[in-house]
Amino acid sequence: MGYRPSRRTARVLLGSGVVLVLAATNAPAVYDFASTQYHAYEIDQPEYKQEHGHWRTVDVPEQYRINTIHAALLHTGKVLLIAGSGNNAKMFDAKTFRTVLWDPVKNTFENVSTPNDLFCAGHTQLPDGNLLVAGGTQRYETLKGDVQKAGGLMIVYNENPDEPKTLPKGTRFTGQESDKTFASQSSVLVPRAKKKIDPVTGKAKVTASSARVYVEALEKGEEHQTGAQDQYDISGLKGEEKQNIYGIAQKLSFDKKDFQGIKDTYEFDPVAERYIKVDPMGEARWYPTLTTLEDGKVLSVSGLDEIGQVVPGKNEIYDPKTKKWRYLPKSRFFPTYPALFLASDGRLFYTGSNAGYGPDDQGREPGLWDLDSNEFTEVPGMSDPDVLETSMSVLLPPAQRQKYLVLGGGGVGESEKSTDRTRLADLKAKSPRFTEGPSLYAKARYPTSVILPDDKVLTTNGSGDYRGKGATNVLKAALYDPERNAFDEAADPLVGRNYHSGGLLLPDGRVMTFGSDSLFADKANSKLSTFEQRIEIYTPPYLHKGGERPELRSPDGGRNSVKLGGSLSYRSKNAASIKKMRLMRPGAFTHVTNVEQRSIALDFTRTSDGVKVTLPKSPALAPPGWYMVMAVDDRGVPSEAAWVHIPVDDSAPTHTTTADDPPPAKAPAPAAD
Repeated sequence: MGYRPSRRTARVLLGSGVVLVLAATNAPAVYDFASTQYHAYEIDQPEYKQEHGHWRTVDVPEQYRINTIHAALLHTGKVLLIAGSGNNAKMFDAKTFRTVLWDPVKNTFENVSTPNDLFCAGHTQLPDGNLLVAGGTQRYETLKGDVQKAGGLMIVYNENPDEPKTLPKGTRFTGQESDKTFASQSSVLVPRAKKKIDPVTGKAKVTASSARVYVEALEKGEEHQTGAQDQYDISGLKGEEKQNIYGIAQKLSFDKKDFQGIKDTYEFDPVAERYIKVDPMGEARWYPTLTTLEDGKVLSVSGLDEIGQVVPGKNEIYDPKTKKWRYLPKSRFFPTYPALFLASDGRLFYTGSNAGYGPDDQGREPGLWDLDSNEFTEVPGMSDPDVLETSMSVLLPPAQRQKYLVLGGGGVGESEKSTDRTRLADLKAKSPRFTEGPSLYAKARYPTSVILPDDKVLTTNGSGDYRGKGATNVLKAALYDPERNAFDEAADPLVGRNYHSGGLLLPDGRVMTFGSDSLFADKANSKLSTFEQRIEIYTPPYLHKGGERPELRSPDGGRNSVKLGGSLSYRSKNAASIKKMRLMRPGAFTHVTNVEQRSIALDFTRTSDGVKVTLPKSPALAPPGWYMVMAVDDRGVPSEAAWVHIPVDDSAPTHTTTADDPPPAKAPAPAAD
């Protein structure tokens, strides 16, 4: 769908007056040069920009260039760029963790102190405007053959009903049978045992509690591995404590060691511009999805745990008021980074999109999940269900219609499979099911989709193979029109992007894209690649139409806080031309996953000096938090955003959770990548 020059335009470089004579010996080189020069000329013409938009790269000073893995738009208008260790083992070992705050208006940057490795965490917007960031990296993966110390899972038991026990990192476990010693690679809290009194006999029944921790041999060498279950004594414990607290492990070997997650949770305060540590999750998570619910609480799902296995369906809810996590009482398994959207009926819609880890036959069916009953209703009709990994999912605008689009995708793990299919699901239908949408610009894993205020969806980039192998980055973009169910060609991006890339709508109506983490730099896959640190800005066609943009001015000159169902007014000298008003939730993007972004149609009336808008009544449609209000005129040109805060609705449904104990779950699912 990109520009393809004709033979004539390839021979004549328009705008320069230079005629190129194609000699037989250098015809291909001259042809390529002429094509490139003409294309550069054409895409810079006003007519082209008005139809297709325009891309440019951002000049990022060297001291602020990072391997951006996560990005979120804050209510200050700045963008939080998070790398953590940035998929760089040397940075991880050096504990060099990066975050940069970027002001897209002033194009200024600021380094932010980063408290932990937030690489591959989850994040979501909180009701007060803070960004919740949960999980991250405890340990990098080590492939079989590169593992130098035997290690694996140690389950620590506590039979004392009166006292929990915290064992620090480095605690030693010695096998009673093998006499081999292993050290824990992180601290672990073992809860107190459960004690229950029989009402008939009056006797107490004690059930041991347990916790899991990854352990490694003290020295290198195959002689330190084990091959059978053993019970382990814990160093430093004496007397009854030594009897009550012990470890049990199966084989501790040289098998591949997957990435391991952390429990740590932080809120990033956009005003203070710093991370604030809050209570940790009950489960360690690497690659989790966080979804904001109707009452402003946050659901955390999936991820790799502290021993590198997919969390087996133990899901948690964070309460921003108490800063604490509590488990859902029943389990449900998902692969990592599942696309879980809050649907308008309060259920969670899982589109089937995911990224990274989990068995290919478990937790991959799309459907609607009721958090209270734990009932899961499948939504059938998905084409190519085996290539949903690394696909992109979007709640199409306006959100009231409850139509979802799934774009592209690939096979599980390092599969070469990819697809150009798109699939649509209408949750308002009597019996929702997926149907085929129009084909994407190419077969693409990792496409990035961003909702625009004119109700179109920009989709850009991706790669035909796993992490761009074989030089398969796709330098294409398209604008999807939900009304016509069709794609229109957009200007080609300048930078190829695949794994670890994404994009966000900015308050001025532009789109920023970031990241990309190709494995190789050449088609033969013989040269290692480097992380793409450039930021690119797409200016959509609507900002190239000329004339005045609509404007919105708050009567009091400040920001508004309005309850659901309430109204607010804006002054606007362009009120007569305003065609629609949109309430847009700021995005938080990572790993082909942005379940935050949504665009909600606002009812509005024109006033003597502007417009009066009315917010929707449903917290499932508009969860609490900060939003952008944008006016769109009869030409499709949007205003710059006015920010509005929607507080927590006291009548919003809440969900049952347990105090501390996780729900019963099956054996940990293997982290098949």
